[in-house]
Amino acid sequence: MIDWDKINTVLLDMDGTLLDLHFDNHFWLEHLPRRYAERRGLVFDVARNELRRRFDSVRSTMQWYCLDYWARELGLEIVALKHEVAHLIAPRPDAIAFLAAIRGSGRRAVLVTNAHQASLALKLERTGLAEHLDAVISAHSLGLPKEEVRFWDRLREIEPYGDESTLFIDDNVEVLESARRAGLRHLLAVAHPDSREAPRTAASFPLLMNFREIFPGSRLSA
Repeated sequence: MIDWDKINTVLLDMDGTLLDLHFDNHFWLEHLPRRYAERRGLVFDVARNELRRRFDSVRSTMQWYCLDYWARELGLEIVALKHEVAHLIAPRPDAIAFLAAIRGSGRRAVLVTNAHQASLALKLERTGLAEHLDAVISAHSLGLPKEEVRFWDRLREIEPYGDESTLFIDDNVEVLESARRAGLRHLLAVAHPDSREAPRTAASFPLLMNFREIFPGSRLSA
């Protein structure tokens, strides 16, 4: 799937790529609506539908990814609520071994995420991902989400990469489309970002089911 002789940098998304998306789906679709319903005295389904409408109105913008924004909008301590279900944070299968293999092969492994700094800090603390990365970059530090083509120009200013020598892996097809428009050539979509849901079977990018499929140098042992 990947010609590793052409790759010297690997850019990786966090949620749904290196980490199981179940935590985020559970938090935004179950846990937060339940706490919001309790605060507002609403039936759970009513609260969840209201939040979904709010989410959709800002999806793919910096507000959607900003915990400070949602704390103000909803009147809830979002970071504290995330800690309540932090036990669900977990790497996807073979993610850590894949990072170790990238760095062991002399290539650069860089986390590029839309996650808010507080969420990023919580997940790094729970998983130890940072120990296996050469750099960790949040879109919040660049002022643009990965869905915008201009994001990639700003990223290149602080993390120089070549369009032909960089592999980018993400579970968000809209983000991958943005990266393609920005010029990146080697792009993979994660097929099974949430372990509790069925994997996708079709996408406009090559699908990656498991990191074993593209392990550089040699296959992982079973």
